[in-house]
Amino acid sequence: MAKRRIGIITAGGDAPGMNAAVRAVVRTGIFCGFEMVGFKRAFGGLLDGDYINMTARTVSGIINLGGTILRTGRCPELKTEVGRKKALKVLNELNIDSLVIIGGDGSLAAGNALSKEGVKVVNLPATIDNDVAGTEETIGYDTALNTAVDAIDKIRDTAQSHERIFVVEIMGRHHGFLTLAVGLASGAEVIVVPEVKLDMDDLCDKFRYASSSGKKSLIVAYAEGCGNSFDFAKQIEDQTGLEVRVSNLGYIQRGGIPTARERILASIFGAEAIGVLRENKTNVLVGIEEGRIKLTPFDELPKHERKFDVEDYKLLQRLSI
Repeated sequence: MAKRRIGIITAGGDAPGMNAAVRAVVRTGIFCGFEMVGFKRAFGGLLDGDYINMTARTVSGIINLGGTILRTGRCPELKTEVGRKKALKVLNELNIDSLVIIGGDGSLAAGNALSKEGVKVVNLPATIDNDVAGTEETIGYDTALNTAVDAIDKIRDTAQSHERIFVVEIMGRHHGFLTLAVGLASGAEVIVVPEVKLDMDDLCDKFRYASSSGKKSLIVAYAEGCGNSFDFAKQIEDQTGLEVRVSNLGYIQRGGIPTARERILASIFGAEAIGVLRENKTNVLVGIEEGRIKLTPFDELPKHERKFDVEDYKLLQRLSI
């Protein structure tokens, strides 16, 4: 009897810990008697039939690597019916009936679409933005958080030496989950996020008061989804007369050695994905809630939209006086 074959895809923006997840999926799958196939360049590789047969040795020495050995990319073609039919043809030709997809919201949408075509899909949430419904934490988030906090700790030295305001731009096009955590952990005086309407006059009053009361530096953690950070900094300068600099952390937040917490989470998620498929469950997201693994069917995910933590936002405001 032929062995069951399972495909693996890393899609969307890369996130530290993706490799640890790939390693766990491959080795758990092999342990369970499956053949594992890795598609290169995300869904683009799937449509092109660009794949590798993965063994236990294929994933040796990758648990500590950032990025993804399978590489990643965007694939607008998969959003079309023609693209999905092409994907199904490749999967059928390779005798693959199941996919483990590691990525963010876009990957989840793609997995959902393929599941409706009859493919057995399990999604593992991986994005530094930590904005996927159905889980309290995503693969990549903890490492990005630590990277950004380390950067702000260094920026604070210069901010204090020159008695300046620094606007530090944090990744997060649609949500401020990462920015809020970075702000709390780094002791930022202000965070600017899409979820909270900003009163520029009140903010500038706060900066003037802080400067007059002897505060030597001010850090603003600024989510990229709030607009141009340089325009924001210029507006502060114009209204307060204070010196403002901008530091955009950019893609350094996506790279780097995954933290121990990241590797553990990715390993648990990866092993769980194979357990789900082994039990013939399908079309679910593997997440974590209150320290326990949680499986959420794709159709129920809209009910589990992540909410911005207003209480943590208020805590930051209290601590930044």
